[in-house]
Amino acid sequence: MLSAAIITGLGLGSMYALLALGFHITYIVNNTVNFAQGSAMMIGAVLAYTLCITWGVSYWIAFFLTLLICAVYGLAIERFLVRPFASRGSEAWLMATVAGGILVDNLALFSFGKEPRQFTSELANFSLDILGAGVYAMQIIIPVVGLAIAIALVAIRKYTKLGKVLQACVQNPKSAQLMGINVTKVVAISFAISTVFAAVAGILIAPLFAVHSDMGTLFGLKAFAVAILGGISSAKGVFAAGLIFGLTEAIITIYFGSAFTQIITFSLVIAALAIKPNGLFGRGQAVKV
Repeated sequence: MLSAAIITGLGLGSMYALLALGFHITYIVNNTVNFAQGSAMMIGAVLAYTLCITWGVSYWIAFFLTLLICAVYGLAIERFLVRPFASRGSEAWLMATVAGGILVDNLALFSFGKEPRQFTSELANFSLDILGAGVYAMQIIIPVVGLAIAIALVAIRKYTKLGKVLQACVQNPKSAQLMGINVTKVVAISFAISTVFAAVAGILIAPLFAVHSDMGTLFGLKAFAVAILGGISSAKGVFAAGLIFGLTEAIITIYFGSAFTQIITFSLVIAALAIKPNGLFGRGQAVKV
């Protein structure tokens, strides 16, 4: 049972981490987050299902089309729900992104329907035997993809010109603009990347869970908890927190039952943040007076 819980927890945790990395990327660029991240995950799963199962498009073509549409969705969120408020120093973007996510969820409800549907594929049905537990291929692929993305983010931020551009936009947007950096474009791209991460999570998790119009709501809330728990400014911390959260959730479910999963898991999150307000892997920022 423990081996099954660990494998399940790693898959779930990596999916939470992918969503949470979307919060991370917009926060480090513009000090804002996209609370429609859960709806982006739902769009990824619903679009992949519609293209593959309903319309018969090949999996990989459906995968790239879904990512493209979700990237456009991220650009729209930044342009219409974040920029008008953030440019005026208002924090109303927070409520605007929440409202935008609810709007999209309801549009999916009326167009896709509320009945859960099973996304079957050859890859999803392929299983392995690891440590005596039956494991679906997707449960291995999700952690690998999540880890690869987290490593890529850290490497890009530290060792590439793009990483320096991102840091310049965070530290001093006005100076970055004077140096010829299009800060508005960089912020927009960060939102597109965040929704692409969510779409990847949705596509990968769809074969393991039923696809439905409100599937992203709880996942989005958990991902935000993971982002805060890991220290939202640290990609490594966010990914590690995702794994911890997923493993904790899976172990609690197996040994205590699903009725206690959310109660115990979020109680532990609250306790952890009470001890370390900046997250398990975050650092407090020095304030100059």
